[in-house]
Amino acid sequence: MSALTRNRSTATVPNDLMLKYYLQRAKGGAGLIVSEGILITRQGYSSISTLSQIHRLMGESYRTEWQQAPGLWNKAQVEGWKKITDAVHEAGSKIYAQLGHVGRLGHPDAPEQVAAGVPVYGPSALAARGGKFRFLPGEPGYVTPTEMADPTVIIAQFKEAAINAKEAGFDGVELHGANGYLVHQFLDHTSNKRTDKWGGSPENRTRFALEILKEFKAVWGADVALRISPASGYNDMGMPLQDTIDTFGHLLREAEALGLSYVALLRYLPLLDPEIDGKKRATQFDVLQTLLPFLLKTPIFVNGGVTPAEAEDLIGNGKAAGVFMGINWIAHPDLGRRIREGKPLDNVPDFMTFYGVEGVDPALGYIDYKEATY
Repeated sequence: MSALTRNRSTATVPNDLMLKYYLQRAKGGAGLIVSEGILITRQGYSSISTLSQIHRLMGESYRTEWQQAPGLWNKAQVEGWKKITDAVHEAGSKIYAQLGHVGRLGHPDAPEQVAAGVPVYGPSALAARGGKFRFLPGEPGYVTPTEMADPTVIIAQFKEAAINAKEAGFDGVELHGANGYLVHQFLDHTSNKRTDKWGGSPENRTRFALEILKEFKAVWGADVALRISPASGYNDMGMPLQDTIDTFGHLLREAEALGLSYVALLRYLPLLDPEIDGKKRATQFDVLQTLLPFLLKTPIFVNGGVTPAEAEDLIGNGKAAGVFMGINWIAHPDLGRRIREGKPLDNVPDFMTFYGVEGVDPALGYIDYKEATY
């Protein structure tokens, strides 16, 4: 089960509703669950703008807040996650914590950002294009961030979150290096214009991600993973193909030398490639086929619209060690069992309730999907 933002925590603290959600899916056959994106710090939490492609499907009248994403920087959050990891383990599954930071995608007027009392940071003082913060007055877009003076400060916060994840009972950690958030912002030369050792060449732009992975390894040993989306245009990402291959190829070669439990490759998805200034942002290519040669020993997990039949083919032919599924897990709490026992995937995912609806019971579209009859 891949990481899926669901926006149901209570003031950044995991709650009993989240516990029920994860337990349903552990009992439903999720052998390995990756948590929804967990923010490592209040400053890096801020708030995430809406996904414009999904909102076009929903209609402009829909409102959402991403204020209820969970964190992992204080004791209450650790204790909340511990209840969830204990329940998942009791059901026979394992769970990794996906750790991330939104970087330039925050907004200075967002409540958590205001509470943090520090600027919105990015690798460079360059705003992302597209997106609206629909929970803020006037629905503003992105603002120009403050260039991060010392990336090692954020790296230390990632390490602290990894320590907290161990205390919370997770089985490992996955670095969120995808979808235009902070790690991805360092990787992409359209968002990273630095001239110091953190920018410029592929070796420099991958340094931030690799230094975080080293700190994760110091805490977790072998139980460290990486998620990347080289063909995603989401949040104003995307380089020409050769630049993409050079950058992510170097990242994967160096990550392989560290020894990771897996790398999750997100394939190209139209849903994650909104139009910006009238053009699609991503460079479309076969992510698995192109990047496979850079990983000789590290298990590769594929994510992004993979069907059960395609998963059988990918794994059976040795192209992937495993497959992550996302939206199907939202709509089918017993997805693993359905696939194993040949039951149809006949629940229709309700995009309207993916992230909760303001003023509506948060259980709606979260823990109320029907299981199959066995």
